[in-house]
Amino acid sequence: MMKRIGMGASSLLALGLSFMLSGSALAETQVAQAAPAAAKAGKPPAPGLPVLDDAVSPCDNFFLHACGVWKRENPIPDDQARWGNFNALADKNLTLLRQILDEAVAKPDPKTARIANFYASCMDEAAVDAKGLAPLSPMLDRINGMKDKKDLGAVVGYLHDQGVNTLFGFGRMQKFSDAVQTIAAAGQGGLGLPERDFYFKDDAKSKEQRAAYVAHVAKMFELAGTPADAAKAKADAVMAFETALAEASMTRLERRDPQKQNNPTALADFAKAVPSIDWNAYLSAIGTPAFTEMNVGQPKFFEAMNAKLTQASLDDIKTYLTWHVLRTNAQWLPTAFSEEAFNFYGRTLNGTKEQRPRWKRCVAATDNALGEDLGQYFVEKAFGPEHKKRMLTMVGDVQAALKDRISNLEWMGPETKAKAHEKLANMPNKIGYPDNWRDYSALTIVKGDLLGNVTRADSFEQRRRLARIGQPRDSSEWGMTPPTVNAYYSPQQNNINFPAGILQPPFFDFTADDAYNYGAIGGVIGHEIIHGFDDQGRKFAGDGNLAEWWTEDDAKRFTERAQCLVDQYSGFQAVEGVNLNGKQTLGENTADNGGLPVALDALKRRLGEKGMKKKIGGLTAEQRFFYGWANVWCAQERPEFRRLQAQTGVHSLPEYRVNGTLSNMPEFAKAFNCQPTDKMVRGDKACKVW
Repeated sequence: MMKRIGMGASSLLALGLSFMLSGSALAETQVAQAAPAAAKAGKPPAPGLPVLDDAVSPCDNFFLHACGVWKRENPIPDDQARWGNFNALADKNLTLLRQILDEAVAKPDPKTARIANFYASCMDEAAVDAKGLAPLSPMLDRINGMKDKKDLGAVVGYLHDQGVNTLFGFGRMQKFSDAVQTIAAAGQGGLGLPERDFYFKDDAKSKEQRAAYVAHVAKMFELAGTPADAAKAKADAVMAFETALAEASMTRLERRDPQKQNNPTALADFAKAVPSIDWNAYLSAIGTPAFTEMNVGQPKFFEAMNAKLTQASLDDIKTYLTWHVLRTNAQWLPTAFSEEAFNFYGRTLNGTKEQRPRWKRCVAATDNALGEDLGQYFVEKAFGPEHKKRMLTMVGDVQAALKDRISNLEWMGPETKAKAHEKLANMPNKIGYPDNWRDYSALTIVKGDLLGNVTRADSFEQRRRLARIGQPRDSSEWGMTPPTVNAYYSPQQNNINFPAGILQPPFFDFTADDAYNYGAIGGVIGHEIIHGFDDQGRKFAGDGNLAEWWTEDDAKRFTERAQCLVDQYSGFQAVEGVNLNGKQTLGENTADNGGLPVALDALKRRLGEKGMKKKIGGLTAEQRFFYGWANVWCAQERPEFRRLQAQTGVHSLPEYRVNGTLSNMPEFAKAFNCQPTDKMVRGDKACKVW
């Protein structure tokens, strides 16, 4: 369980506000104050800052004021569904990784042989096309060789070990009641559409997407050699099977409540309740150590899955499993398969016009398979000790600022405050990269065997993780690779994690002043820390255990304040007819609206009153701070992506992460001389939790 800063629709906003003041003098003053001559000349007013759009008042629509020029100068590339500073930095990191990999391929060295051979195998598209479906034969033969449903446990276990996500999920987790202990965990899964609701919504667009999905499944079976009529029948069988699983699946909103997923169960009882799977055979196939206790995230899902497997014909089960083998591995198969997969998941669902260049897909695949092997070379080139030192200073400042804020909360009682202080004091951080790099010596990478390399890497990683079942947690372990442009908070470890990949401009600009950086990466730091106190994170104590450490009255007051954010963000439109889901995005919105003010407090502590008044590029420290926050969210999206993000994502769209957050901050209104009637001022309707 991780809470991230990043964007993504099933992977990773526009207010359209108008200026409402009578007369233009004030508007001109505001713009002049925020957009000095350098910006008007097409230059950033100070290091790190965006070029400002002086045609838009900061008090009218700060996102467009800060990002309007950026949007005009940065159209969405054809191979992207959205394009923002997140994506631009990720692309920059990919380019650096490509240089590292190209050099490793050109200059063979035993130290870099694994990453070089994996990457070279992926880049050899001609060899992949020439092999056809032969690399999938072991998986397909195991499925087709099933003589009886009794074989299902061993076959599904084998597929899971090979990285095929089908039927359900199985892994490890930290025990809800004792987060130090690692236990086995089973949860819902097995769907090909992004979310369970995609199978049931009855609006025209959803029906169109379901029809396109069935056509896509049929096309994939045709490419695999099934005649068209039979392929259509198989696609219908897949859709019926997945719909049955979806019907029993928890919604995304239900999964936001950890109490609903806290279902400790004895393995023997679970096996008895779900007899359609031979669990001994399954666990042997995925290589778990012996265990007796586990957690079942969604018991009703497994009841329904058991009923479906009992009722379904063996042929339909084989068809369903075969589809998921094709779906999971499409990008490693001949071009016709990867293009067809992109046609649906890229074009239809996200609106992307072209598939990413193969080198980008192969660099990303190498990072996914060998993240800490490749990541150490990235860190050498991109993240030095001076960067880490400055980051640690900012983290310390933000944590100290939150400590003061907790002490001064008027709505929280002393008993809860004491527990909150205890949790904050027990919140370590991991910056940049692991203290000890992962050992991949047991992973075999063979040049020319792309799918084999991918499946062996999947098996290596899954077995590495499963091996900790029954052992204490490893708090030094990272959930993201070093080049990743993201960050996360772990509620069951109560720590914050910042990979080196995000600690680059524009998030962390070593050449920029503190005001910019505290608004940019400082806001991200605050965001991640506040996740420990959002509607989900607050349910975990400082030791990571799921526990009610709030008094009843304080919990009620928190919920009342959080409802303000639910209502505010539910009013923001993604595309016509689809608004954001304020409940679904509540955790991220709480983190934004709590983290940014705390980061501003931290900046004031760092600079002092005199430093806050110092102007750079004609801008005060507070103004530079707010531009720093806006700059990291400069982005634009295709309509299909905006719709998908609103339906499936837990993050609000970028303009709402800017305008929604800043309109709740009186410090913003004061910094830009905004008036009570301005669109960026919510006044007595402002939402404030932390």
